[in-house]
Amino acid sequence: MSQLQPSRRAGTAIVVTALAASLVAGGAPAQAVPASSPAGQGSTWLAHQLNKNGLIHNGQFNFDDYGLTADTVLGLKAIGGQRTAVTRARKALAAHVDDYTTFQTDRYAGPTAKLLVVAQQTGATARHFGGVNLVKRLTARVATNAPIKGRIQDKSASGDFANSIGQIFAVRGLLKAGAPAGNPALGFLLKQQCGRGFFRLDFNSDTTATDQSCGKGDPADADVTALAVVELTAVAKGHPGLKRALGDAVRWLKRNQNANGSFGGSGPTSAANANSTGLAGWAFLTVRTCSRARQAAAWLSKLQVRGDLSATPLAGERGAIAYDRAALRAAKTDGITKATRDQWRRAGAQAAPALLALTRCRA
Repeated sequence: MSQLQPSRRAGTAIVVTALAASLVAGGAPAQAVPASSPAGQGSTWLAHQLNKNGLIHNGQFNFDDYGLTADTVLGLKAIGGQRTAVTRARKALAAHVDDYTTFQTDRYAGPTAKLLVVAQQTGATARHFGGVNLVKRLTARVATNAPIKGRIQDKSASGDFANSIGQIFAVRGLLKAGAPAGNPALGFLLKQQCGRGFFRLDFNSDTTATDQSCGKGDPADADVTALAVVELTAVAKGHPGLKRALGDAVRWLKRNQNANGSFGGSGPTSAANANSTGLAGWAFLTVRTCSRARQAAAWLSKLQVRGDLSATPLAGERGAIAYDRAALRAAKTDGITKATRDQWRRAGAQAAPALLALTRCRA
């Protein structure tokens, strides 16, 4: 997945590629994961990435990454355990709602939607999170008039960054909150599913066009498709159209899983990678397709830092998950550096929960 999302530091808008910006928040595990298991080790490593303030700090560019902090919170919550780390990060995000979701007069829909899901998943009050009513703020970013009724949209002088990733989070958050905008948001999201079953990443650029649905030539995106399954399965009850759409999405994922269990994304991330495989594996686990989930998890486990790491460049990094084999090979020589840690954190936040299949699914 190659979502572009604005990050702000010192009043300057910085656009960064966020491979794991869509981290899932799907159902909580039934029991605590063993600390020594692959998912448990991944969870421990992720918790240690939070600084003393409860945030993920990007050391390469020297800014607090609120989006990646939210992803980490959701990953930790979904795996289970790490309650202290989750609470500390949640409080940190509550103190920075505007820093993450606004910039001067700009208002960003995708970050607001993700933060709403964070609040809901961590037991916070979504209508008073850091003093902000996230349901009301997100509802204000949902279009009310045709032909884009239900579409989330940014209010920004620098452009509209909203896409299907934010739309998925918005649908989950608004439906969970019982907000009236939830159903229109769902209706617009279903238009982003293409005939073969996958969901596209980008909306139509022309917001005045009568047809706002997936068009011929729109690229398939495994990440967005898997995200829809993981995030929306929990809120599909009472929405038959959504249930059918998720069934079609799962069938598309099955048809497009590589023989070795891996997945690639789209465009520059089309090669097999931990982010795409993590999301797809989690999607299979969510709908109890255990054989497929284990295949994805087995592939991911080969990218995880494990074993005796003393006196190696990877000492202290047990549980980390590499984006791909090339990243793992480089880290065995150079360690996880200031320049590469961001990629490792994003891969870990998205892939570690998928490793639950190794202990939750029978071979």
